[in-house]
Amino acid sequence: MLRRVVVALLVPVAWAPPGVDPVGWRTALAEDVMDLLATLAEVETAVAVMPEDRRVAEAVVWPGTVIHEVPEPTVNAALAALTGYDQAAVVAADAPDLPGLILGKLLRPLTSRPVAVAPVDGDPPGLLGVAARLPVPAWLPALDLDTAVPADLRRAAPAPGDVAVTPAWRRLRGPVDLAALDPAVEGWENTRTLLTTPH
Repeated sequence: MLRRVVVALLVPVAWAPPGVDPVGWRTALAEDVMDLLATLAEVETAVAVMPEDRRVAEAVVWPGTVIHEVPEPTVNAALAALTGYDQAAVVAADAPDLPGLILGKLLRPLTSRPVAVAPVDGDPPGLLGVAARLPVPAWLPALDLDTAVPADLRRAAPAPGDVAVTPAWRRLRGPVDLAALDPAVEGWENTRTLLTTPH
């Protein structure tokens, strides 16, 4: 039986809606992502966070969730913190309405490819998440979810086909992303509550 883990990477959040406390915003986003991860079958869940942000992680995890302190908020640092797994995915913790299906599609290619990547839908570019077989391929470049794009991985890979590109999804990094949230879609309860509470 493969041991798989999905790690929510608490990346710095540079934007919050007007009048919303940035720490509260970041916490709500991350809590919704963790709530989604808790529903996934046949995967374990974890959080990767810089030491100074550990309190945010502790506020959003489910009992028993492992918190990995990392020296920098990058995919590589999160993957390096893992031991004992066969496959891992690292996803940004600012995508509160992320469907579980998108995460499933990020992990599925690992049966035949060493790495899979989900881009961000919209601007600015970036990555929603990266999945890899472990140990991590030596060619995997340094990856910042806010700036990397799938082409960076394909250039670094021995063959472009070693990197599967899976469906994109948005992260909440600005007003345009916020406007794309669909109130009819279930989930993202913490973010929804924060946005509908008078400030």
